[in-house]
Amino acid sequence: MSWIILGLIVAAAIYAVSIYNRLVKLKQMVNEAWSGISVQLKRRSDLIPNLLETVKGYASHEKELFENVTELRAKAQAVGDDHPEERAKAEGLLGRALANVIAVAENYPDLKADANFREFQDSLSEIEDEIQMARRYYNGSVRNNNTLVEQFPSNLVANTFGFPVAEYFELDDPSDRAVPEVSF
Repeated sequence: MSWIILGLIVAAAIYAVSIYNRLVKLKQMVNEAWSGISVQLKRRSDLIPNLLETVKGYASHEKELFENVTELRAKAQAVGDDHPEERAKAEGLLGRALANVIAVAENYPDLKADANFREFQDSLSEIEDEIQMARRYYNGSVRNNNTLVEQFPSNLVANTFGFPVAEYFELDDPSDRAVPEVSF
């Protein structure tokens, strides 16, 4: 009888270690996925000053628009990587402001013909696609992590060792869910 109890205890311990290791793996996948989003957001952020300088040369009287984009870029960078929900809101505002810059650019035929502007426009479109893919991967990793953290009996191990539920990277405004239109 004691061998059966000992066997059950050993089996439970092995199962708990297995769950713990899966939780660690999923936590690392969430961290890796967030890193992918962060890299793409940094690429977009680095592109913005060059894009603005190109547009400023043709549309210098749009000073308020440029200042707004610059301010929103700084705010998005200040949020940091610890709060995906807040970062998503800040990036959504920045995305809308960038769409306004592109819309203003449509009023300037010389700007639309500028090779630098077209290059920045193509790069922005590519980066937006990369952000969308990174966001999907991140949210999939968060889903897998959160499922294991919240399911029974793995939630017992997760709560015991302090594995939290991760935040999704979601955009509040439905218009932010679409890639900005940057075609001319």
